[in-house]
Amino acid sequence: MEKKAFVTKELIEEITKTYPTPFHIYDEKGIRENVRRLKKAFSWNKGYKEYFAVKATPNPYILKILKEEGCGVDCSSLTELMLSDIVGFKSDEIMFSSNVTPKEDFMLARKLNAYINFDDITHIDYFKEIAPFALTMCLRYNPGGDFTLNNEIMDTPKDAKYGMTKAQMKEAILKLKSYGVKHFGIHAFLASNTKDNGYYPKLAAILFNLAVELKKDCNCHISFINLSGGVGVDYKPEEPRNDIEIIGEGVRKAFEEILVPNGMNDVKIFTELGRFILAPFGHLVAKAIHEKHIYKEYIGLDACAANLMRPAMYGAYHHITVLGKENEKCDHKYDITGGLCENNDKFAIDRMLPKIDIGDYIVLHDTGAHGFSMGYNYNGKLRSAELLLKEDNTVKLIRRKEEPSDYFATLDFKEFNKN
Repeated sequence: MEKKAFVTKELIEEITKTYPTPFHIYDEKGIRENVRRLKKAFSWNKGYKEYFAVKATPNPYILKILKEEGCGVDCSSLTELMLSDIVGFKSDEIMFSSNVTPKEDFMLARKLNAYINFDDITHIDYFKEIAPFALTMCLRYNPGGDFTLNNEIMDTPKDAKYGMTKAQMKEAILKLKSYGVKHFGIHAFLASNTKDNGYYPKLAAILFNLAVELKKDCNCHISFINLSGGVGVDYKPEEPRNDIEIIGEGVRKAFEEILVPNGMNDVKIFTELGRFILAPFGHLVAKAIHEKHIYKEYIGLDACAANLMRPAMYGAYHHITVLGKENEKCDHKYDITGGLCENNDKFAIDRMLPKIDIGDYIVLHDTGAHGFSMGYNYNGKLRSAELLLKEDNTVKLIRRKEEPSDYFATLDFKEFNKN
């Protein structure tokens, strides 16, 4: 099976006359269409809102597109809050979920009147010394144990550093009520990058049942339930692809079966599907600049793990297209590498691909989320540009590539320039 790139060799040849590889490029048309599908799938809930995870793709031009499509933002740091504010997100368009949170982050989140999601019960009294509580506050839940789906362990919440126990959730609500809080949100993230349409409905049922219990035991109003992220994408062509319509319908059924009979049909449903929205609509485009023939066959790119960390960090799979050779046989086995002084700087290991020649353009698929954003400067490598393929097929530079002056900008060389 093969994934189809949203760029062609001819387009990349034209783009590289102005913007040399490597670069990340995003498909505006695909992003907008995907958001609209998501919103339609949850349109049964009057208060539904997608809060895009800024950490996935922290670029103001991308955030502006999502704002135009009616999304909010999920922030987890001071700079993500600042970026969202600059783009124009305000108040209940911002969800602030963080852990081990510095004072300054909480202060800005409160100043922006964002929804603040407490990761731990101790954060409540910590926050009390920083800023006044809003009328609506949110709490992050960790059910512990293993999270299973179809008798398969999907993830292990008991080992995660995030969230509170059920007993702590109840204690937190009573404490917040004593501080004047009137409405509450519930948030949880139990599994990452799932490819099963049953994940969100099962998570929803867990949180819906928790909401009913909290309402009864704490006499509180649950305003919203945030299902967070976890709905994944098919990085490998043979993997199943999530059907957001089926997922939305599954959540609706759980809503009707659990919340409505308990008089909670006003609960708003929120999501934070950064990966699902953006990953398929981003490519890392690089050029083959070296080949090596020793015990294995290697192709070296002008990109490295500094541009896309996931394969080196997680052993993650990203599909590869050799532009212009989409219809040729994949009869050559390669390790596709970058130039870092680290042996894990490999985009693919023993990957069957068409014969690659020096100068060929290589597309690494599904880098629209957690691609550029996880970049770093090890070995003095500089981060690449980001481009936007607009709906009219023009290309816009939305982040310039780094220069050596950027790498040195935080250093003070005065002492070394005396002579």
